[in-house]
Amino acid sequence: MKARELTIVGAWEFTPVLHGDDRGVFLEAFKADVLAETIGHRFDLAQVNTSVSAAGVLRGIHFADVPPGQAKYVTCTVGSILDVIVDIRVGSPTFGRWDAVLLDDVDRKAVYLSEGIGHGFCSLEDGSTVTYLCSTGYNPGGEHGVNPLDPEIGIDWPRVARDGTPLEYELSAKDLAAPSLSEAREAGLLPEYGAVADFVDGLR
Repeated sequence: MKARELTIVGAWEFTPVLHGDDRGVFLEAFKADVLAETIGHRFDLAQVNTSVSAAGVLRGIHFADVPPGQAKYVTCTVGSILDVIVDIRVGSPTFGRWDAVLLDDVDRKAVYLSEGIGHGFCSLEDGSTVTYLCSTGYNPGGEHGVNPLDPEIGIDWPRVARDGTPLEYELSAKDLAAPSLSEAREAGLLPEYGAVADFVDGLR
């Protein structure tokens, strides 16, 4: 498995080796030792989530209070998504920037994002199935969102589906009502870069 650090500090792309023949494909989708060596500490798995999305569904940008935060290891087992990582940590040198990785059922890549980083994706076909390995369980009182269409962030969401047809975005009412990045910062919802760094260092 090959790891590549993304432009957002604390986020990586993982590309597995695919072993294929006439019967199909086998791969190691998650390797705890490779992940620990890459991120500098062990990943404690607390919960596994799965979402299934139609083409054009946007989910995010979601993040959790730190501590305890929620690190995620994200894969797309069926279909394809554009997975987006947003630096929402106040004081970070890349605050407000985003990076993206295509996750699909061909290359079968995964993305890891550490605590304090925003996450979202756009489904590129019906039935796209995303699996999230999470370091902490669901904590409704400590989870927040930033509007994924916020022009200040300026995410270049895909305009066409995997089959080339135009995409029509569909968001949940909660995501549509989410504040902009500036509004979330003014409301004190965003994690502080220094506090997040201290927390992650404490995991090592």
